[in-house]
Amino acid sequence: MDINSRTLDAKSAYKLLIGSIIPRPIAWISTLSADGVGNLAPVSFFTCVGRKPPKVSLSLQSKSDGVTLKDSFRNIRDTGEFVTNLATLPQVLPMHRSAAEFEPDVDEFDAVDVEKEPSALVAPPRVKGAPIALECTVDRIFSSPDGLDHVVWGEVVNFHVRDDIHVNGRIDFGALAPVGRLAAEYTVVDNAFVPPLAEEVLRERSGRRMKRIDGRGEEYSAVESAGWSPSGAVAE
Repeated sequence: MDINSRTLDAKSAYKLLIGSIIPRPIAWISTLSADGVGNLAPVSFFTCVGRKPPKVSLSLQSKSDGVTLKDSFRNIRDTGEFVTNLATLPQVLPMHRSAAEFEPDVDEFDAVDVEKEPSALVAPPRVKGAPIALECTVDRIFSSPDGLDHVVWGEVVNFHVRDDIHVNGRIDFGALAPVGRLAAEYTVVDNAFVPPLAEEVLRERSGRRMKRIDGRGEEYSAVESAGWSPSGAVAE
């Protein structure tokens, strides 16, 4: 099947993008409003874009109404600071809950029961228990002509790394359980390999569906359920 992207509306294109670009790392973003209200938001349109100085990129869309700016973007724009916390399996439930659209005056750390930890060089707190947190200041912001989609580049001014996973200047990622995005669902990175793989391993895995760890059968597909939404929230 070939789908001409110029025939698609934003919602349809978004569905195809989030199902095609997988797995996506999740930036669990903590910010403060200009009034000092804490905010948390998972952002899976996220990557690194520089190393000297180190920089990350966040792509932020409007809220579900298609018009209102997300609180996290307004906070980043207004204060010039944010923290990218690594999303891992032990904190996946509060991370998922923080995707909800709370009112701007609600402290989302409190709403999803996450403790704050002071950052070293920026005002927004980091997530207590997150093994890695990148403290960032805004480098630049690119906005779409309609003002609804924004790309933020942030310079990483401080790396907070849990002591036990910082080894010889590198991250021992095997000691983590990072969570990634698969369209409206999640995946946990719990295996690693270096090619080549044995032929029997390739044969065994060829055509096999993903293993589910949530108790649903391997034939389950969230995109066929009523709880699926293009914003990525699964509510059943």
